[in-house]
Amino acid sequence: EVQLVESGGGLVQPGGSLRLSCAASGFTFSSSVMRWYRQAPEKDLEWVSRIDKDGNTRYADSIEGRFIISRDNARNTVYLQMNSLKPEDTATYFCATTVATTTRRGQGTQVTVSS
Repeated sequence: EVQLVESGGGLVQPGGSLRLSCAASGFTFSSSVMRWYRQAPEKDLEWVSRIDKDGNTRYADSIEGRFIISRDNARNTVYLQMNSLKPEDTATYFCATTVATTTRRGQGTQVTVSS
């Protein structure tokens, strides 16, 4: 069974940092593209970043230069380092992957950026 479990969210002041983790199981993590999405209240799901099996990364324009995605294949975990956080980054963050044409995502972790 595919499982994705996010953690690391919380309340942080503007300008602060958080590192999100997503622990994966039930599929071949090392050969899978992993993605992060976020969803703010009353807004659509927004793609944030992706990393492929070779470590190549891509980012949404809204977070380019502030967030860093990485992976540890030995731990079956993908990370999202979030720096210089802004109130508009407040959202529930999800990791996701596609297994056998089906996109799976975790339950999400809440990030709130507020003073």
